[in-house]
Amino acid sequence: MYQITTEQPGDGPEIEQLLDQAFGADRRQRTTYRLREGVPSLAELCFVLRGARLLCASIRYWPIMIAGRQPALLLGPVAVGQAWRGRNLGKTLIRHSLARAKVLGHDAVLLVGDADYYRPFGFSAALTANLSLPGPVDPGRFQGCELAPGALAGLSGPVGPAAERILAKPAQTL
Repeated sequence: MYQITTEQPGDGPEIEQLLDQAFGADRRQRTTYRLREGVPSLAELCFVLRGARLLCASIRYWPIMIAGRQPALLLGPVAVGQAWRGRNLGKTLIRHSLARAKVLGHDAVLLVGDADYYRPFGFSAALTANLSLPGPVDPGRFQGCELAPGALAGLSGPVGPAAERILAKPAQTL
């Protein structure tokens, strides 16, 4: 059976291997990496999935700002090891982490990824139509998800890295 846990500092090397395997060693050249430079990931939203003590999959989130004033989250990367693909492990991590982000009070999540894969989680390119990233990206792959209704409505402008850590609103009770 698989177990989701919060990413631990010692998981870094295994996650980096997983990311290289999933996206290639040149992955750091992609536009989304510009949003991650110099900003730590949000530890409370970075998870790994293990099976028989082996790290099978990971997901990370990063703080970003929309138009320099609206905090949001950047989802990604999500990676599943070659031996565990086709078992919905990535989807399990996405569901788990989005639910946790909502409980923590985050309002919106952006990502660059396959529209068909992310649509069932509430992501849509229509929500990012008036936003821009700091580099080239296929507009159909740049998507947003509102964890709070209307969180992305009417927003326009550039998306950039958060100058400092985004503090979520006080945790909601379930």
